[in-house]
Amino acid sequence: MITTRATALAVLLATGSLSAHAEVFMSNAWAKQACDAWNKSSTLTNELADWAKNDDDRGFKTIQMYRDKCGLGSKVELKISHKDGKAICTYGGAVTNSNPDYGVDYLMHATDENWTCMGEGKCKAAGSMMTGKLKFSGPKMEAMGVMGPFNAFLALTGSVGGDMNTCP
Repeated sequence: MITTRATALAVLLATGSLSAHAEVFMSNAWAKQACDAWNKSSTLTNELADWAKNDDDRGFKTIQMYRDKCGLGSKVELKISHKDGKAICTYGGAVTNSNPDYGVDYLMHATDENWTCMGEGKCKAAGSMMTGKLKFSGPKMEAMGVMGPFNAFLALTGSVGGDMNTCP
């Protein structure tokens, strides 16, 4: 009986059906999971469709983010494109856009405590930006126009979760 349970647990771990540990919060692997979660969110894909069109004719815009304690060098990136009338995340991982255009691209960073607060939905986007809990570079007026979906994006960071004990 014990052998059967141990074997079943080993199979679950090997197939990824049961996670042995959470990804490090805002690591490259975490960003891939965040991209997948974005595409499963009708709020993000539908309500940010027009927002995704502002891409300076590159075919994408980027959201780069990091945790303050881990530093600027630990940034990860989500690449968002307007496809089939939706805002689709086409990439999540290490930074590929080494020269962001803050007329269309975004950079966000915060303390782990503030990322947690935003991820739990306790700290909303507008208030977090105004109080400095969320440091932000990018088209601020554009962001102010999509606060509802932006709140959903911040909540996504919490739903993906991750280990905050170490830096990526």
